Amino acid sequence: MHLAETALITFDQLLGTLDHLLGKAAASEQGDALLQARLAPDMLPLATQVRFCTQQVFNTLNRAYGGSHSGLDTDHATIAAARAHLAEVRALIAAGRKAAPLAEEAMVEFDLPNGMGFALTVSDYVRDWAMPQFHFHLMIAYAILRQAGLPIGKIDYMGYMMQHAKKPQG
Repeated sequence: MHLAETALITFDQLLGTLDHLLGKAAASEQGDALLQARLAPDMLPLATQVRFCTQQVFNTLNRAYGGSHSGLDTDHATIAAARAHLAEVRALIAAGRKAAPLAEEAMVEFDLPNGMGFALTVSDYVRDWAMPQFHFHLMIAYAILRQAGLPIGKIDYMGYMMQHAKKPQG
């Protein structure tokens, strides 16, 4: 399987995780205020972590599949809006999975707002940029919610694994 196809499957599963975590945040006393919570003063808030997770999906669809999807320029103001956006991105992933990715050896070039730029193959892009960036922002979102006192644990992060659980013997 092409690495970009694996990335889309992973993104979809973990956006489900993020939606689950945001559901717990919405049900908490803190609610939408959690969107402004930060892990550390010099880090971006939860709302931005959510946006950056979805941006990795848009970027992968564009850079590894030749798409032209635009992401968001601003953070969501409510958890409900963020969750609705996650559903839209997951639908976009489902549609994107019907297309063939570019060749793994095809070149991808991109520049960051800080002036850095990169040129790498599609395979290297997915492995070395898209997947680590996605996981970083998802883990920061999880950590923000843990630090805020939400009763979440590893099963909340790894819930998608239940599809592979063995049935108890006996």
